[in-house]
Amino acid sequence: MDPVVIEPATTPAAQVEAASIWARATDVRDSCTVPSDPAAKLEGIQERLRSPCATLHMARRGDAAQGFALLVPHGSELELVYLAVDPAAWGRQTASALLAHVASYARECQFDSVDLWVLADNERAIETYARAGWQLTAQEKCEGNRRELQMMRPFARWG
Repeated sequence: MDPVVIEPATTPAAQVEAASIWARATDVRDSCTVPSDPAAKLEGIQERLRSPCATLHMARRGDAAQGFALLVPHGSELELVYLAVDPAAWGRQTASALLAHVASYARECQFDSVDLWVLADNERAIETYARAGWQLTAQEKCEGNRRELQMMRPFARWG
């Protein structure tokens, strides 16, 4: 099996790939019987990429896109806005590789921490983040019947 390679992705084609992955992953997570339209996911990705210094990072095995992370800086903190892995790559360490890449990127850019919001009922994601060193904070937010928990990956202050 080819190794996972993660690189910054700056092309519109990479944004479309990420939107397709996100649509497939949420369809499986939510047990959807009708496939989601990736165009709606693409709008969300493009909106977040308009944030100053936002970056998209694609995980590939060979030529196949396996997952992505979208990062947005906020002062000394970095937010992991989206992380999705194609269901065909679940269980193949793609999420772990992406999270290790995010941590390395944050250290390299000297961020104090990385945070994210995760659906409270997404136990698979919460466990994956926890294995990678993320910790639940006391913060949560609710929109309608959707409850999200904040997780954070702190780093030592840079000198």
